[in-house]
Amino acid sequence: MKFCHIFFIAVLTMTLQAMVTRAFRAASVMRPTQTLLARAMSSSSPDASIVDICSQKIKDALEAKDVKVTGAYDDPNGSHISIEVVSSKFEGKRAVQRQQLVYKAIWEELQGPVHAVDAMVCKTPEELAKK
Repeated sequence: MKFCHIFFIAVLTMTLQAMVTRAFRAASVMRPTQTLLARAMSSSSPDASIVDICSQKIKDALEAKDVKVTGAYDDPNGSHISIEVVSSKFEGKRAVQRQQLVYKAIWEELQGPVHAVDAMVCKTPEELAKK
């Protein structure tokens, strides 16, 4: 009976160790590689932050009057961002269609350095004036 318990603990320990090793490798090796690849593919300046890059791409693609991109959770890398956009290109579009336009503008960054968009507010100039 003791042998079974010892064997079970040994197998459990090795399994957990393998899982932790895999997770650590995925977090520390793959993510920087993806970030470097995305920055290399990006047409923006290498010195600009990912928040600045996303802001400029959204402004250019949507001819936006006002764009605010912030790193969520005080994340200096900008892997989680929140977006507020005011553009006349949103006229006559549903909320999902507006969000799709924004996602299209920052698609390259979503493939690498940006992990998630935590919040997105898309308004027309008229909607902004009402409030």
